[in-house]
Amino acid sequence: MEQFLAVAIAHFLALLIPGVDFFLIARTAMTSGWRNATGACLGIATSNGIFIIAAFSGVALVSHPVLLNAIQLAGGSFLVFVGVAFLSSKASIDLEQDPSAERTTWLRNFGLGIASGLLNPKNALFYVSLAAAVSTASPPALVFYGTWMFTVVLVWDVFVAVVLGSRRALARMGRVLPWLTRLAGGFLVLFGGGMIVSLVALLLG
Repeated sequence: MEQFLAVAIAHFLALLIPGVDFFLIARTAMTSGWRNATGACLGIATSNGIFIIAAFSGVALVSHPVLLNAIQLAGGSFLVFVGVAFLSSKASIDLEQDPSAERTTWLRNFGLGIASGLLNPKNALFYVSLAAAVSTASPPALVFYGTWMFTVVLVWDVFVAVVLGSRRALARMGRVLPWLTRLAGGFLVLFGGGMIVSLVALLLG
């Protein structure tokens, strides 16, 4: 249970920080409405699902302890790196709506969502890092983790589409974003650092 809570919190806090996917959803919601934006949401969640399956399957198939330890060390280091980047960044939201922007269809937004997710290398590295953190979990547990992550990504993205179609809501989030960024950064540093410390303790013990 503790492992699940740690992974779930790290995953969700990382979702809160605006990135390419966030801005795609927000812009689509503002120009084409939240219903059309759900196409982008499903596309992004699908691309995340592909990375989740690939990362979790790959780590589950690794049996050599040295390679597994190397993956865990790299994953922990990456999470620390991302956390430090969050802590040192000046998070802001700047979405200037283009009055000439055309409304896009649901299907096109779905394709854009998949492309946005798959072409973002940080997604792949992030899920490999999380997979390394749960590498000792049983296959049913890994399936549960993956299903949970896919569902959370989809629900959160749809929530963003519905809420951030409003300029007022966007402004409110802009005010709390710096605090969310620091919170996510601090937790990812602790989580990734914990992975590294646990590995070192195991190797030295």
